[in-house]
Amino acid sequence: MKELNFDVNQTALVVIDMQNGIVGLPCEPYSATQVLTQVQRLVDSSRNAGLFVTLVNVDTKDGKDMLHPVTDAETSPSTAKRPEDWSKIVSELGPAPTDHCVTKHQWGAFYGTDLDLQLRRRGIDTIILCGIATDIGVETTAREAYQHGYNQIFVEDAMTALSKPQHEHPLKYTFPRMGRIRTTEEVLQALSE
Repeated sequence: MKELNFDVNQTALVVIDMQNGIVGLPCEPYSATQVLTQVQRLVDSSRNAGLFVTLVNVDTKDGKDMLHPVTDAETSPSTAKRPEDWSKIVSELGPAPTDHCVTKHQWGAFYGTDLDLQLRRRGIDTIILCGIATDIGVETTAREAYQHGYNQIFVEDAMTALSKPQHEHPLKYTFPRMGRIRTTEEVLQALSE
């Protein structure tokens, strides 16, 4: 495997949907708690190394501002009222005063947000992606980042999905075509160099 090199001044850590309403979901192959531990390590090391840290959450005002899936019984959006802190980033991650926070209203973190603008203004050309869920928010953001021309690093053990196959599919078929797949330890090692 090729050594992981990136310029910390041109790299951002983008954390997807590590929020109260999502980290409580049953996830595989890693539990949300396991992923949170890895993400917290990445966030702390990224801040210490001077990376631009972006914490992304998903939220809605009234449900009308979000994209809706096909409305068959298996995929229709929940009509249950969400807890007030559902969309709040988990307290273990902050945010810190230096973090950029992005609230999205769909699966990907680029469409309809200022993420691309803020990355480009800082001369960032590489993003490190992690979060929940691998096949939804992370993969959609990865596809958008690829179309915007960003180099990408996917932290395999700092992301998870609602099932093992949903986690493994993008890691096997999609992510290798758009960037490099690494572990938390490999990214932390590169940050410490």
